[in-house]
Amino acid sequence: MRDTRESRLLLVLLIAIAFALITVDLRGGERSPLDGARRSAASVLGPVENGVALAVDPVGNAIAAVRDSGDRHDRISRLEQENAALKQKLGSTDRNRARARELDKLLRTAGAGGYGVKGAQVIGIGAAQGFSWTVTIDAGREDGLRRDMTVLNGDGLVGRVTTVGPSTSTVLLANDPDFTVGTRLEKSNELGFATGRGGNALNVQLLNGRARVETGDRLVTFGSSGDKPFVPGVPVGRVTKVERHKGDLTRTVRVRPYVGFTRLDVVGVVVQPPREDPRDEVLKSKKPAKPRPTPTVTVTATPSGTPSSPRS
Repeated sequence: MRDTRESRLLLVLLIAIAFALITVDLRGGERSPLDGARRSAASVLGPVENGVALAVDPVGNAIAAVRDSGDRHDRISRLEQENAALKQKLGSTDRNRARARELDKLLRTAGAGGYGVKGAQVIGIGAAQGFSWTVTIDAGREDGLRRDMTVLNGDGLVGRVTTVGPSTSTVLLANDPDFTVGTRLEKSNELGFATGRGGNALNVQLLNGRARVETGDRLVTFGSSGDKPFVPGVPVGRVTKVERHKGDLTRTVRVRPYVGFTRLDVVGVVVQPPREDPRDEVLKSKKPAKPRPTPTVTVTATPSGTPSSPRS
């Protein structure tokens, strides 16, 4: 349609008629003269609306599914977090049980030797200076600790306190090359000096070059004057290698310490020395290692009389 004067007048007329019909319909309510026409339109357009609704419903369902999927994801994440918390709690319980066992061994060792100990936990490894074998424990001056106190655990000698702070202390481990402690062989009472080699080994230089010593012999600390830095009777380790006697004034043996220096946790600092030297009492309290059962070998004969392969 061209934009002419007649067309503009027709458009204005149609708009006026539409407003008039809307006004009549609103005022008439249910009695509106247009109600019949509206019903007729509804009957014609209703199926079309239903078809549109059916077409749109999958989209709405998809949106609802996405929303539910988000809710399920949140629930899964929440369950995963709860599961992780339970695992962490279980791991913590296992660690607490392990520490309880370590503390029990420590108390048995302290009781056998008559040592008054202050329990502590290893909270750090390594020295602030140099490359020494040291650990940091969570006890210090406020707990009654002083420099040059003996440190042990349920297995034996750990080291000695070298630095003391208000609430923490540094312990020089017995396997450090700068560590030296007087030792005494069980039964024979031969004296010597143990020096750290790093890792899990000590060298012990026996003062008697002709001392009788064999693999498996055990050593304890000899003790220091005034019980500092070492109290007597603390298990040190077991002899693993004996050098041949060469006529020297001293004799050197290799010793494997009882303590595992790379897995330290609960330790005790001797704050009160024993009233008397416990000698070998602490060694006697140590449970001997259970021997491994020897496997039984059975040999059966085949019908030809030839033994078959052994079975264990």
